[in-house]
Amino acid sequence: MPSTESRDLQEGFARRLQERRAALRLRKAELAAAVGVSLTTIQQYENGQMPRGEYAVRLARVLHCSLDWLLAGQGRPAASGDTAEQGGLLMVPMVEARLSAGSGSFETSSEVQRHYAFRQDFLRRKGRPSAMVLLRVSGDSMQPRILHNDVVLIDQSQNEPVPGRIYAVGVEDMVYLKIVNAMPGRLILSSFNPEYPPIEADTGEQMADLVHIIGRAVWVGRELD
Repeated sequence: MPSTESRDLQEGFARRLQERRAALRLRKAELAAAVGVSLTTIQQYENGQMPRGEYAVRLARVLHCSLDWLLAGQGRPAASGDTAEQGGLLMVPMVEARLSAGSGSFETSSEVQRHYAFRQDFLRRKGRPSAMVLLRVSGDSMQPRILHNDVVLIDQSQNEPVPGRIYAVGVEDMVYLKIVNAMPGRLILSSFNPEYPPIEADTGEQMADLVHIIGRAVWVGRELD
């Protein structure tokens, strides 16, 4: 049975974690994604389970507070006027799957490779941060708007087609990055590159499991040579 001192330490940590998460307006799922743990783990932390090693450091970094304050209540968290308090950073996962902007590519494991930091106020303007992933583009069908090897931010909560917007679309076992327009019973998937003709995807009842919009592309980033 934990000692009184140990129990007080756990309860204090859980309380500070909850308070800090609320101050940054982070949902548990968003915090979990940013730290790189499961939602269940965050729930366990907020029930008093102490984080270990690098996960304690990650928590403090994402919550923009000192590790001493978070774990032991020593010192003070970031000042209320701090940029982190106003905007904060969220870590968005880069998943293994490669979107195709050409002939299509097979969906692969969604295992997280790494995380990249974005300002949370920016992500909230774009959609639902907890549903966002980064994917790397393969192909030239979206040139000149989106180039081969660009990184695209996909909001998976935006999966109802808005005409003329760019979406990641799964067609059978292929993933496409296309401009989506909807017609009764089908989707029209178009490219910016005129060399690629539009793809018509049947969305009838029999094809519902084979054609689906994964999410909307809300940002694109590019590495320079």
